[in-house]
Amino acid sequence: MFVTLVALFALGYLAIALEHPIKIDKSASALLLGMAMWVVYALGAASILPSVNPDGLANFVAEHGLDGEPIHHQCLQYILNIDIVEHLGDITQTLFFLIGAMTIVELIDVHEGFSVLTDHITTRKKRALLVVICMVTFILSAVLDNLTTTIVMLMLLRKLVADKEERWIFAGMIVIAANTGGAWSPIGDVTTIMLWVKGNVTTEALISYVLLPSLAALFVPLAIVLPRLKGDLPPIEHTQQRNSETTLGERKLILGLGVAGLLFVPIFKSFTHLPPFVGILLSLGVLWVFTEVFYNRKKLEKSKEHRLAKVISRIDMSTILFFFGILMAVAVLQSTGILAAAANWLDQAVHNVYVINSILGVMSSIVDNVPLVAAAMGMYPVEPVTATGYAANFMVDGVFWEFLSYCAGVGGSILIIGSAAGVIAMGIEKIPFGWLP
Repeated sequence: MFVTLVALFALGYLAIALEHPIKIDKSASALLLGMAMWVVYALGAASILPSVNPDGLANFVAEHGLDGEPIHHQCLQYILNIDIVEHLGDITQTLFFLIGAMTIVELIDVHEGFSVLTDHITTRKKRALLVVICMVTFILSAVLDNLTTTIVMLMLLRKLVADKEERWIFAGMIVIAANTGGAWSPIGDVTTIMLWVKGNVTTEALISYVLLPSLAALFVPLAIVLPRLKGDLPPIEHTQQRNSETTLGERKLILGLGVAGLLFVPIFKSFTHLPPFVGILLSLGVLWVFTEVFYNRKKLEKSKEHRLAKVISRIDMSTILFFFGILMAVAVLQSTGILAAAANWLDQAVHNVYVINSILGVMSSIVDNVPLVAAAMGMYPVEPVTATGYAANFMVDGVFWEFLSYCAGVGGSILIIGSAAGVIAMGIEKIPFGWLP
C-alpha cells in the first residue's frame, strides 16, 4: 500500500509538472491526486495505521470504546475523527489566509489602485527602466504576491516597451524580481505564507536572514542583463482610459487601505498570537464595511459598483483548489509515515541542511514549489528551543526553515516553468520555453 501511495503521488506530480503538454489544468490534477490518496489510505488503513501509529490508534480505540470492532473499522474511524480533522485544521488556515489576501489584492486592482504606482514610471532609458521595474516588482511582491505583481508589471510593460524581443528580456527580469521579492516576506509568496502560518518562521527573522540574499539573487542577473540594453526606448503616447468610476484620490485611498490591511497581519499576529488568517479576515472585514459605505455615498449604477461581494467572485478559486489538493495529498504522505521515512533517509545519506535545501531549490525550477515546501514541512517537525546539534536547524527560525524559504522562492527562477510568475509571463507574452535572450 505504501508503494501504491508513492506511485500515485509521483504520477499526480508528473501530471502537474506537464500541465501544458497534456493540456490538463494542474488544479484538476492536484485535486484528483489529493482525494484519490485519501481514498487509497482509507481502503488500506488496516495495513497502514497499526504499523505507523500503533500508540495513537490504541489510545483512540480505548477512548471511544471500539475494542470489539474489526480492525479496519477502528482504523477508518481514526482517520475520520483524527487524521482528516487535524490536517483540515492546518490546511484551512492557509487557504483562508490566501482567500483573504487574494480578495484584498483583487479589490485594489479592480479599483485601479495599482495605477497610482505604475503611472509614475515614465523614464525611456532602457537600463534605468529595467532597474526601476525590477525594484518596484521586488517591493510589490513582498507586500502582495509574486503572481499578482507579475501580472501588474507585465501589463505596465506592454505600455512602455513596444519591441517584443526587448519586452521579453524585461519580462524575464520581472519574473526573477517577483520570485526574489516574495522569498523574504511572510506574505510575499505562498511558500513563505505556509511556513509563517505554521510557525516555522517569524516575520523578523525571515526578513533579517533572507532579505540580503534575495537582493543578491536579483542584482546578479540584473548586472548580467543590463549591459545588453543600450540607448533609449521610442516615446509612447499614454492614452490611458479609466474604466473605473473612482477618482485619483479614491484610488490612492483604496490602495493605502489595502496595503495597510496586508501589512497589519504580521503586526496583529505578533501582538495577539492568533493565527494569521484571523488577521487577514479582520482586515478584509474592515475593507468590506468601507466599500459598502463608499458605494452607498457615491450612489452609482449597480453595474459600475465594485462592492466586495462582487469582487470576491473574481479571485482565482482554481488556485485555491490546487493548494487544497496538494496539501491534502502531502497530508496522506505525512500520516502514513512516508515523509518521516524520507526525512530519515536524507538525514543519514546527506545530513546537511544546506545541501538538502539546495536540492529542493533546484527541484522547484521543474516542479511546483508549494508541494516541495509542504513535503519538507511534513518531513521535519519543528524542534523545541532546547534542541541541540543537528536538530537545532529545525527549531523555529532555524537555518533549515529560513534557507528553505530562500531556495524554494529563488529556485523557481532557474526555469520559466518553475514558478507561477514564470508561467503567467509565458502565457501573457507568449514566451516559448526554449527562448534565450
